[in-house]
Amino acid sequence: MEIGVVGKPNVGKSTFFSAATLVDVDIANYPFTTIDANVGVTYAIADHPCKELNCTPNPQNYEYRDGKALIPVKMIDVAGLVPGAHEGRGLGNKFLDDLRMASALIHVVDATGKTDAEGQPTDYHDPVEDIEFLGKEIDYWIYGILSKGWDKFAKRIKLQKMKLETAIAEHLSGIGVTENDVWEAMHRLGLSDDPTKWSEEDLLSFASEIRKINKPMIIAANKADAASDEQIERLKKEGEKRGYIVVPTSAAAELTLRKAAKAGFIDYIPGSSDFKILKPMSGKQERALKMIKEKVLDRFGSTGVQEVINRAVFELLQLIPVYPVQDENKLTDQFGNVLPHVFLMKKGSTPRDLAFKVHTDLGKGFLYAINARTKRRIGEDYELQFNDIIKIVAVTR
Repeated sequence: MEIGVVGKPNVGKSTFFSAATLVDVDIANYPFTTIDANVGVTYAIADHPCKELNCTPNPQNYEYRDGKALIPVKMIDVAGLVPGAHEGRGLGNKFLDDLRMASALIHVVDATGKTDAEGQPTDYHDPVEDIEFLGKEIDYWIYGILSKGWDKFAKRIKLQKMKLETAIAEHLSGIGVTENDVWEAMHRLGLSDDPTKWSEEDLLSFASEIRKINKPMIIAANKADAASDEQIERLKKEGEKRGYIVVPTSAAAELTLRKAAKAGFIDYIPGSSDFKILKPMSGKQERALKMIKEKVLDRFGSTGVQEVINRAVFELLQLIPVYPVQDENKLTDQFGNVLPHVFLMKKGSTPRDLAFKVHTDLGKGFLYAINARTKRRIGEDYELQFNDIIKIVAVTR
C-alpha cells in the first residue's frame, strides 16, 4: 500500500511529507523544488489492544508507544501539479506516472490562498479551485489511457464476448485498477455492458468514477495557522460538498515537533494535542514551541498531519488493524512474543483472508479461526473487526 502526497507547487507538500516520514527533502519557497519523487515510511496510529488488555507487546512489524500501535505505511511525495499536467505541462507526465500505484492521495492545499494555480506567490487565489483542478487532471489522465484506441478496443471486447470488467481492468492494471473497481464504477453510473455504446462523456465520467474508487483523496488544508477561521470553514464546507474529507493542518509545526522529539528535547506522539519538555532549549526554540502550542495545538487540537494519515488509512481505504497469534490464551506467537504482528486488512475481510496475508500455505490449508477475545471458534464467513486478535487453525504441509 502506498499513499501519495499531491498538490500544486509551493503549498507545503514536501514539508508535509518530511513531517510525516522524517525523511530529509529539499524544501524551498519556490515552485518545482521537488522533481524526483521522494519515498519514505509514515505510520497509521491506533490504540493498541494491550491498552485494554493490560499486556506488554513485543512488536516485530510495527512500533508501540504509550498504548499506541504505529503501523508503517509507504508514502510518496511527487512533483507539483499545474493545470494542463495531463497534457504534459510542468512536470505533469512524471507526476502522474509516479502516482500509478498509489492507493490513496493526500491533496495538500494552501488554505491561506497565497499561492496561485502555478504555485507562485499571490495576494489571493481561491483554494477551492485547487481542489477541483487536481481531481480533473487525474480524471483526464485516466481518460487519456482509456480513450486511446477505445473504439477498436470496445469492438474487440464485444466481438470476442470478453468479460467487460476483466478487459478494462487489464487495460488499467498499470495504475492498480481491479475488476471490482471497474464493476463498481459501471454500477454507480449505470453504464451499458456493451462498451461500443459508451459515448465520450460516458468514458470521461467512468474515468472520474474510477479515480474516486481507486485513488480516493483527502484534503490537507495546510498553513491553517496562517488562515482565518472563515477561510478554514469555507474550505471544509466546499470540500465536503464535493465529497472530500478536509482537515486543517500545519505541516511546518508538525515537522518542528517531530524534529524536537527526535533530538530528545520533547516527548511528543504525532497526533497529540500537547508535548512535554524533557530538557533545556534555547530561548528561540522555546518561543517557537510556545507559538506552535498557542497557534496550532490549542486552536485545532493537533497539527492535523497525523489525523490526515489516519483518516486516509482507516476511512478512505477502509482498513482495520488485525493481530494474528498462535496462542489465543497468552496472545503470543510460537516464540512467546506477545502480539508481535499486525496487518492492515480491508473492512469485510475474513479470517481466511488474514491467513493468506500471513502466509499462502496458511490460507490454502485454512480450517477455522479462534477469536482470542471471546475464545470462540469462528468460520471463514466471520467479518474481521478493528483490533481483532485471531488464531488461525490450518492444515499445512
